[in-house]
Order: sequence, then C-alpha cells, then structure tokens
Amino acid sequence: MIACVAVVAALFAIPQTHCAEGFSWATAHHPYIMAFFKFAILATLGEMLALRIREGVYNKKGFGVLPRMMVWGFLGMCIAMAMVIFKTGVPAFLGSLGWKSAAAVFAAAELTWGKLGVAFAVSVLMNSIFAPVMMTFHKCTDIHITDNGGTVRGLLRPMKMREIFAHKVNWDMQWNFVIKKTIPLFWFPAHTITFILPGQFQVLFAALLGVALGLILAIKK
Repeated sequence: MIACVAVVAALFAIPQTHCAEGFSWATAHHPYIMAFFKFAILATLGEMLALRIREGVYNKKGFGVLPRMMVWGFLGMCIAMAMVIFKTGVPAFLGSLGWKSAAAVFAAAELTWGKLGVAFAVSVLMNSIFAPVMMTFHKCTDIHITDNGGTVRGLLRPMKMREIFAHKVNWDMQWNFVIKKTIPLFWFPAHTITFILPGQFQVLFAALLGVALGLILAIKK
C-alpha cells in the first residue's frame, strides 16, 4: 500500500508524466466526479489504516471496503458542494456584517492575515453547520454496512434509522469526542489550511484529512 502511494506521488512529481496538469484539468472540468474518486480512495484508505491499527488487518469479513468507498464517494461530492456554498456564502455574510472587502481579500492570490481570517471563518461555519450532520450520517452508514455483512446489496437495503439512532450509535463517542473535540481542535484549523490552498487542491487536501482523522479515531479507540 505504501509502495502504491509512493508510485502515485512520484508520477505527480515528474513533470514529463503530465499527471499534475491532467489532475488540474479534470478537477476544473469535472469537480464532483473527481471529488467522488478522491474521497472514495483516500478516505476509505484512512478507514483501512484505522482497522489495521485496531485489529492488525486492512480488511476483514463484513468490513465492506466497496460499500464504504461508495459512501465516501457520495460524501465527497457533498463535501465538495458544501465547500463551494460556504466559500461563496461566508465572505458575503462577512460583507453584510461590515467587512465589505472580505470576498476580494479571500479571492486574492497572496496570503494575508485578512485571507487567513476569512478562511478560518469559512472553516468554522462549515464545520459547525454541515460537519455534524455529515459525520452522524456517515456513522449511521457504517453501522448499516456492518449490520448487512459489508456487501453492496446490503448497502442498498433500507436503513433502519430509528433503530440505529436509538440503540446502535455510541453517542458518548460521537458527541463527546467526534463532534465536541475533533471539530474545534482538528477540523477548524485543518480546513483553514484547506481554504487557503489553490482551488484545485482543496478537495484533495480535504480527502487526505479524512485519512488523518481515521488514524486519530483508531488511536482514540
């Protein structure tokens, strides 16, 4: 697995392969399809690494790598959509509060304290409004996949949301750690960095952060 990551990184680093140009073109012209594959591959890799830390294996019966990739791909498109909404809406919101140049400062190429401040505001609002819902839905899909044997057919069965919410979600972990701690301590600063990166790399960096979070959750467990 590490070798595969090294090969891919090398392809992007060598100019003659034109991988970086192709990646930028595909991201600009097909952002949501690219978001699907970025999260399907990288965020699922994070879950597999977390499983390796917890149980010593990258996959096991009932884990459901393919269903998890499908869920992460869908969530990746939702995250890409949310990033567009909040990157556009938060500077406009700051403008309505009196910071009239917020949108221009955020769109500028150079990194300034003002741009960092807008990026932080975007991160805080996105992670406070969108992230808890997304994280809780993702937890429910994880339970649904496990309950149905880790199969694609099982993923497509109706989710028993009432049962999952009432009896199967570990709310102490979900609320007291995932939401109350990882969001302000990890996601606020991490996505601040995300929003000061060039646009074509923001979703990719967000997907890589999913790998990091998977490792954090594995260590916590």
